[in-house]
Amino acid sequence: MSDSEKDESKPTQLIIARWSDRFFAWLIDGVIVMVGFFAVWSITIGLPNLEPIMEGNFEQSSSFEHTTISIVFFLYWLILEYKTGQSIGKMALHLKITNLSGGQADIKSIAISSLGKAFLLPIDVIVGRLFTNKKRQRIFNKLGKTIVIKVEADDEPENVNYKKD
Repeated sequence: MSDSEKDESKPTQLIIARWSDRFFAWLIDGVIVMVGFFAVWSITIGLPNLEPIMEGNFEQSSSFEHTTISIVFFLYWLILEYKTGQSIGKMALHLKITNLSGGQADIKSIAISSLGKAFLLPIDVIVGRLFTNKKRQRIFNKLGKTIVIKVEADDEPENVNYKKD
């Protein structure tokens, strides 16, 4: 048996991301999305309407809805994680969402995973943690057949020679 045949028969080792790393990635994403959302919102709707929200009185502002920000979060994760497998928070912490074999997840799987994060995160995480498995999946990760893995922080691509002219 040659070395290449041995390598092919060895299972791929994926490093499952820790819950704490995933939380901090989510936190980074949350700050980015909220700052961006409120910047765009204040420009388009106007700063006077922002005052009740800043005071914590969400009921007074008819233009602010939980659903709206959840849709923004959903689209943020759907687009970035489908295109690159990583949101900005995941990039910062060297995490990536993949299918169960470590390959790129399809858009349906990413959409299912993003749906849980954007609209039902507390339930998704609590139930996922209660029934957690060795893959550390939230419920919507399990439904979408995705996992979050730790990736190498490699700035230099392998097998590339650089030559100056």
